[in-house]
Amino acid sequence: MRPILVLILLATMLGVQQPATAVAEPVRVAEFLADCPYSHRLPDDPIVFPGLPGASHMHSFFGSRVTNAHTTLADLQNGATNCNPSVDKSSYWVPTLYNGNTPVEPVITSFYYLGEGVRDDIIARTQPYPPGLRVVAGNARATGPDSSTIARWSCLHAGHVGASKDFVTCPSGTMLESYLDFPQCWNGRDLDSPDHKSHMAYPVGGQCPATHPVPVPKLRQVLRYPVNGDPSRFRLASGGGSPCTATSSTPGPPPSWNAVSATASGRSSSAARTAVRNFPFRAGLT
Repeated sequence: MRPILVLILLATMLGVQQPATAVAEPVRVAEFLADCPYSHRLPDDPIVFPGLPGASHMHSFFGSRVTNAHTTLADLQNGATNCNPSVDKSSYWVPTLYNGNTPVEPVITSFYYLGEGVRDDIIARTQPYPPGLRVVAGNARATGPDSSTIARWSCLHAGHVGASKDFVTCPSGTMLESYLDFPQCWNGRDLDSPDHKSHMAYPVGGQCPATHPVPVPKLRQVLRYPVNGDPSRFRLASGGGSPCTATSSTPGPPPSWNAVSATASGRSSSAARTAVRNFPFRAGLT
């Protein structure tokens, strides 16, 4: 997928000598940003229903232009992408959003690979995503909003509305936006798992659990939809009539109150290593 390490800069004014005892706080920035516009829409899910076209609810796909039920890692690596930068050959997909019965696609689609969420010493050990890694984010077992912060809805340019697990009422002239954080701890062995989630985990107390000791960049998905107003009109293809109810890509689970998304890494190992070399951790004065 798209790995790389976050850039840590200790900034000082040029030409001004700093006291030897001065310690600047590190400033963390997105180590890698991919803008991957909407590509196509299909009732396919190559992670959960591989080789079974039409077996899933409707998904909106971003990045790779070739993703369907039959897609393989080689297809992603050799196929066209609309991501900027084009080195990101991954595929991203989410349940399609509907306004009534009309599908709505996001007009701003950003995928951030961040160096955050764990302690600094663990960030320093961050590894690139292995080619072919498959990751699903969201809680398919939730029966109502929970206290986690991995998913939320909010309004672009209307911070006073506040974020919520449910769709929110965005004022005229603004857009509905969704944020979703993917797990950033890998078990170091499996590119997928039977439930498509157990090979990955979220950090606990600033560190990766012993069962998932390999830290990878924290992927944050930000989608902005050109809709606002009464949220009772909105629904996700994966849910019923309730706002922000999304099922995971597995058959027959109860509703989830977290938006569910999936991604399949198409970045080659050489591209991943190059990214890590070009965006190393840096400490010192600049």
